[in-house]
Amino acid sequence: MAQMENKYSGHVEFSPHFQKRHSIQYVVFDFDGTLSLVREGWPEVMLPMFVEMLPDKTGESEESVKNMLLDDIMKLNGKQTIYQMIQLAERIKERGGSPKEPLWYKHEYLRRLDLRIQNRKQAILSGEIKADEHVVHGARHMLDLLTSKGLPVYLASGTDEPFVKEEAKILGLDHYFKGHIYGALDDYKSFSKKMVIDRILRENRIPGERLLSFGDGYVEIENTKEVGGLAVAVASDEANNGSGNIDEWKRKRLMGVGADVLIPDYRDIEVLMPQLTDQPAF
Repeated sequence: MAQMENKYSGHVEFSPHFQKRHSIQYVVFDFDGTLSLVREGWPEVMLPMFVEMLPDKTGESEESVKNMLLDDIMKLNGKQTIYQMIQLAERIKERGGSPKEPLWYKHEYLRRLDLRIQNRKQAILSGEIKADEHVVHGARHMLDLLTSKGLPVYLASGTDEPFVKEEAKILGLDHYFKGHIYGALDDYKSFSKKMVIDRILRENRIPGERLLSFGDGYVEIENTKEVGGLAVAVASDEANNGSGNIDEWKRKRLMGVGADVLIPDYRDIEVLMPQLTDQPAF
């Protein structure tokens, strides 16, 4: 995997299978960790809750349980939150427990997460902290750049749709998407990132190779590659926004599922875009 250091100020990595596109016509973004850091630290809420809910099993260490559950959580990162809760219910059942409905676990997780992030959202709304402190470094400039070239941008998130819309508005990002903000629903089978991608291709009658996506989870990378699109993995260091550091866990997993390019944030977007596509001209 080549890193073209001479052109970029930060870490940009191209996979061996990367192929520049003649034309990109639509761009899809994940939200949390890709554009927004409002929910930064969410695994620190979900993992303890899973540990708390899981019945004990004789002979296993706390560390091995945490590793198993964290792997479950991160493998499903990018899908609707409910899938992580379905997996938790399966783990409880495996151990002889009687799980509640996955939707109960989801609502309990969201209640706990809200306790963590409510002050953060209020501080942004009150102006106590700048919104850009919770926007992935360079993302606003990147959205300005893409939309200035006439590229329609879509947002597809595994977070519940009302929260995605609220947080995109709080961060001042909602206007870029012109109503194309999609998120999880309690009726989880009625939404997926794959559905959003398929709809873009179908309604606009474009081949998948003209689709570009940015994301920090498995799902958007896999869904993009399944239709022949170009997938950029954002291995953002969420706890240290703007550091330029690569999250090695994300890097390994996202390149492993077929990402074409890997970046830590959007600091090099003006140099990167002409490497990704001929049209539109950047």
